[in-house]
Amino acid sequence: MKVVCVGGGPAGLYLSILLKRQNPDHDVTVHERDPAGSTYGWGVTYWGGLLEKLHTYDPPSAQAVAAASATWTGGTAHIHGTTTTRPGDQGFGIGRHRLLDILARRAEELGVRLRHGHEIGRADTLPDADLVVAGDGVHSALRTRHAHHFGTRAGYGRNKYVWLGTTKAVDTFTFAFTETPHGWIWCYAYPYAPDRSTCVVECAPRTWQALELDRMDHASCLGTLQDLFAGPLDGHRLLGGPRKDGRAPWQSFRTLTNDRWYHGNLVLVGDAAHTTHYSIGAGTTLALEDAMALADALRATPTPRHALGRYERERTAALLPLQSAARYSARWYENLPRYARLEPRQMFALLGQRHSPLLPHVPPQLYYRIDRAAHGLEPLRRLKRWLGPRVARTLEATRTR
Repeated sequence: MKVVCVGGGPAGLYLSILLKRQNPDHDVTVHERDPAGSTYGWGVTYWGGLLEKLHTYDPPSAQAVAAASATWTGGTAHIHGTTTTRPGDQGFGIGRHRLLDILARRAEELGVRLRHGHEIGRADTLPDADLVVAGDGVHSALRTRHAHHFGTRAGYGRNKYVWLGTTKAVDTFTFAFTETPHGWIWCYAYPYAPDRSTCVVECAPRTWQALELDRMDHASCLGTLQDLFAGPLDGHRLLGGPRKDGRAPWQSFRTLTNDRWYHGNLVLVGDAAHTTHYSIGAGTTLALEDAMALADALRATPTPRHALGRYERERTAALLPLQSAARYSARWYENLPRYARLEPRQMFALLGQRHSPLLPHVPPQLYYRIDRAAHGLEPLRRLKRWLGPRVARTLEATRTR
């Protein structure tokens, strides 16, 4: 089979690895429009479940990814001058540049052709191949050409955020909330190297404008944010590059969905197919799992058309709970003042419950008491899990009438 992967991100590179492992005679080429070694972002995060899958699908690349990753357990929250910690599962962070380098080297080792600085997608015709994989991101040119067929829908979150790095390697997944005269601003940070962490800063639009973050040049913006998070940063610098106009690259999160994931021999993977809010840390995991599911379908199903149908069904079903969790997580932060006045230990507990469809509809302190009571009582926990989606659906239906 001749396969062309458009986009040299995690999904396209990992799919190319899996296809060559399945059949070395497959002719696989990955086209990436950017030069070799260039990428965006800082570190990406994942959890132990993904690492287990990576070891199953391709042990050599899994071992390299694990060796290059920073690890942590639990989380820390800074708010109201206090520091609160909570236990949790082990997490992993790896530099995006390092991850792509590992996958690219493994792909080339298996015989995949990598072509950098080569853009595909703006021509009227698709590349000559049995299968064309659109892994060219949220702004996918290949998907956009057939947006009506795919049923592409995009929406934007209310808050503003900026994706930065820092020279402070935090010890665990860290949240920091700072109250200003103009409202709350907060950050999420996690390590991805011995001397680096990712640091995502977010706030409501009114706060963003009142603090003049929308008008500052990039250097001034970094300085202001460093002052606002001086405690958690412990004197370390924030890192990031400006936009072309010299300002910080603030943006609003774009949620993208598609009703269909393939059209003829063109199939969507990764951010070209879906996005989930960064606060649940699932983007890279979902991209790699897309590649696994597509490779499995192509191996197990007699024709590419049937394989693509199977892939679409499996991945859309798998995404439903994560997309719901992402929506509620984003709303939790958009309604932060509702929770910020709680005692820090209570707030951190509800931060961990932000995916719950019941939480937005129950007074926070009451929800906290219910959650604490349910902790040791399985029947009450089951009732809470059963009740949440039903209350949410009823209120959503009432709101749309």
